[in-house]
Amino acid sequence: MVGLSLREKGASAHGKYEYIGMDVHKDTVSVAVMNAAGKVVMESILETKAATLLQFIRGLRGTLLVTLEEGTWAAWLYELLKPHVTQVTVCNPRKNALLRWGNKGDRIDAQKLAELLRQGSLSSVYHGEKGLRTLRELSRSYLTITKDLTRVMNRLKALYQSWGIGCSGTQVYAPRHRAEWLSRIKEAGVRSRAEFTYHQLDGLQALRQAVRRELLAESRKHRATKLLRQIPGIGPIRAALVVALLQTPDRFRTRRQLWAYSGLAIETHGSGEYCYVEGQLRRSQKRWRCVV
Repeated sequence: MVGLSLREKGASAHGKYEYIGMDVHKDTVSVAVMNAAGKVVMESILETKAATLLQFIRGLRGTLLVTLEEGTWAAWLYELLKPHVTQVTVCNPRKNALLRWGNKGDRIDAQKLAELLRQGSLSSVYHGEKGLRTLRELSRSYLTITKDLTRVMNRLKALYQSWGIGCSGTQVYAPRHRAEWLSRIKEAGVRSRAEFTYHQLDGLQALRQAVRRELLAESRKHRATKLLRQIPGIGPIRAALVVALLQTPDRFRTRRQLWAYSGLAIETHGSGEYCYVEGQLRRSQKRWRCVV
C-alpha cells in the first residue's frame, strides 16, 4: 500500500461496517478506520493523489462509510470515492463542535471524524449529481462575477465621494459620461486610479455578459427551468440559479425544509417561552419573528 502506515491492528472483516475519517490537506490525507465497536483498527497517512487514495480504499473490506470535512478538496474527493464505497458524507465543520474540543492534530481529527460518523452525529453538506455540474459551476461563476462587479462599482463611487464629488445614480458608470466625470477630479493620481477602476469595470461587465449567455444556454437543457419560468417573478436567470442551487428538491423531507433552504421560510426567535398564570404553566404568546 502506498503511504506511511502508522498503525494496523487487524484487517477489516468482510461484511462488517468500517467508519473511515479523513483529515484532508494539500499534500497528505490522514485516515483513521474505526470498526462498529468504536475501535481504531487502522491509521495511515496518504499522499493527496487519486491513485494512492483508491489503492487504500480497495484494500479494505466490508461496508465502507467515509467522511471528510467540507473544503477545497471536498468536491473532488466526493466524486472520486463515491463509486468505490457505500457512502460518502461531507460534513460541515462549523456545526461539529466536538471537532474543536480537546487536542488538535491530523491523526486526532481523523479519529474524531470516524467516531462522529459512527455515532451519526455529523451535519452533512449536500453534493449534487453530475448531471447538473456544468450548470452549477456556471451559476457559481455568474454569482461570483456579479459580486466582484458590485464591489468595483461601490469602489468607484467611494473614490468620487472621498473627494467631495456627489455621484448618485448610475450615470457615473456610463461610458459616454466618463470624460465629464473624470474632469471633475483635479488630482492627477486620483484621476489615474479612477481610469484604472473604469477599465476593471469594463472587463467585469464583458465577462459577466459572456457567463450569462453560457448560463442561459446551459439552463435550456433542463426542463425544470421552463416550469419555473411559469411562476410570476421568476425570470430566466433566477430559474437557472434555482435549478443549479437546489438541484434535487426531493432530497428535502418536507416542503418547509425546502422553503427554509430557499430563504422563503419564517424564522422565529424568542426566549422565556413559558410563564406561570394563576399557578399553571402556560406557553407565552409573545414571540419574535423575522422573515429570511
